[in-house]
Amino acid sequence: MKKYIAECIGTFVLTLLGCGTAMFLGCTTPAGVVGTAIAFGLAVVAMAYTIGGISGCHINPAITLAVAISGRMSWKDACGYWVGQILGGIVAGAVLLLLTKVVAAPDLTGALGSNGVANAGGLGGAFLVEVIATFIFVLVVLGTTDGKVGAGNFAGLAIGLSLILVHLVCINLTGTSVNPARSIGPAIFACGQALKDVWVFIVAPLVGGALSAVVWCAIAPKEEK
Repeated sequence: MKKYIAECIGTFVLTLLGCGTAMFLGCTTPAGVVGTAIAFGLAVVAMAYTIGGISGCHINPAITLAVAISGRMSWKDACGYWVGQILGGIVAGAVLLLLTKVVAAPDLTGALGSNGVANAGGLGGAFLVEVIATFIFVLVVLGTTDGKVGAGNFAGLAIGLSLILVHLVCINLTGTSVNPARSIGPAIFACGQALKDVWVFIVAPLVGGALSAVVWCAIAPKEEK
């Protein structure tokens, strides 16, 4: 149970700080884009070294799916992780909404940092962007955390930096999800178009994560017998 709670807390922190930065800095200027990208990346680094020893710090259903497909965890644990991650994202979305109401903090994104499809050319374009971005990000996760050829204690840093890179490329296209839980929470409270399109940011990252698992299993060094 502790690892499920850790996943909930980690996803809450990632969503709150990442989407919160997007809301309060805005993503219409280079400074806002860079600041938001860094916020998401640093949140992952911080959580990796905080809860990594407890749950592995997936804080992302797409990562959990890839890890389960790769045979590194049971499907029972994967389901527990997904519940914790989604709850964490939802609580973060509620807190972000509360900040706009009680503290009167400005939401420069207009939708609690939710993802969108318009700048990617619609549903199809957004789906493609998210599949590719998630594939790259989760492949980094699988490679750096591999028990045989991984980066060891530097994995959290490598993963956080790769998330920054993915955000720099994709923020102005989809707002960058690569994480269904991060998308579900804000969309529920933003409602409107964000909630209508959220399925793209659930399905596409899961597809990208599954593809990365298949590829990593194909290229990863095999255990010598």
